[in-house]
Amino acid sequence: MTMTLDSARSIYQAYLLHELRASDHTIAAYSRDIVEFIAFVLEKGLPNTPVQIDARIIRSYLASLYGKNIPASIGRKRSALRSFFKFLKKRGFVEANPALEVRGPKMRRKLPHFLSVDEAVGYVQYDAGNRPIDKRNTAIVEVLYGSGLRVSELAALDLHAIDLEAGTARVIGKGNKERIVPLGRWAVRALRTYLDSRRELVLDRYQPDAHALFVSRFGRRLSTRSIQQMVSNRGLSMGTRASIHPHLLRHSCATHLLGSGADIRSIQELLGHASLSTTQIYTHVSVERLTQVYDNAHPLARKKPLMRKENTA
Repeated sequence: MTMTLDSARSIYQAYLLHELRASDHTIAAYSRDIVEFIAFVLEKGLPNTPVQIDARIIRSYLASLYGKNIPASIGRKRSALRSFFKFLKKRGFVEANPALEVRGPKMRRKLPHFLSVDEAVGYVQYDAGNRPIDKRNTAIVEVLYGSGLRVSELAALDLHAIDLEAGTARVIGKGNKERIVPLGRWAVRALRTYLDSRRELVLDRYQPDAHALFVSRFGRRLSTRSIQQMVSNRGLSMGTRASIHPHLLRHSCATHLLGSGADIRSIQELLGHASLSTTQIYTHVSVERLTQVYDNAHPLARKKPLMRKENTA
């Protein structure tokens, strides 16, 4: 029996879940994009088997999205199809990946926002109180900014993954890839303080999760959503800005490291980027900052040009 696109999608989804161990968000997004492609194929009466899908069909599908989707969404859908057919080719279901022949929309890559060094230091060292929950929150933001972790990576940290003597954490990143990251002395100190009161944080009628590093008052592993909300609320309580979020701290960590002389390869390793091109966006941030400094300080960059005496000789 010939495999249909939907059957292939089911196999691919199982691969993402059980072998690649992708996040629920990634699985849902990829599945949704592939389902939309299959719906397009069926609606147009096109071949409903992977082996009959060619670049022309994929190009036609992407063209149908213009005007209804932003370029970034179209690019994501193209990436989903590339990954889908890459998997099918690897498993021998198709001979070639037709999505590789299709160019995506041109997109202007946005530079990431980041805090200034003073803003970041003020944020993580903000005195929010001395309760066990305050100590936990301080440890969280110290690790987020100090090590540049993704919020999902921080939420997944286990107690045994932290080595306070060595000042390191064993992190499981995207694609289930493991890396060791330095914590920094301020994060280590904050973690020690939090761990001393971790049990006190949990309400009496609950037991803390035996593995999770960061737990709620009900003893359960802290969710990414709870961490995001806490990070935002901390910024609001300081009265500085309302848009602080975990990824902003990650961007700030990378930008400040680069600005202090860290090499791009080390930052790539710290952040867990699979491709150096992903990390290189921070070099653009630094160039933008350098341009601002030049414009504000250099005499030849003033808005009103200096008057020069003409040579009348």
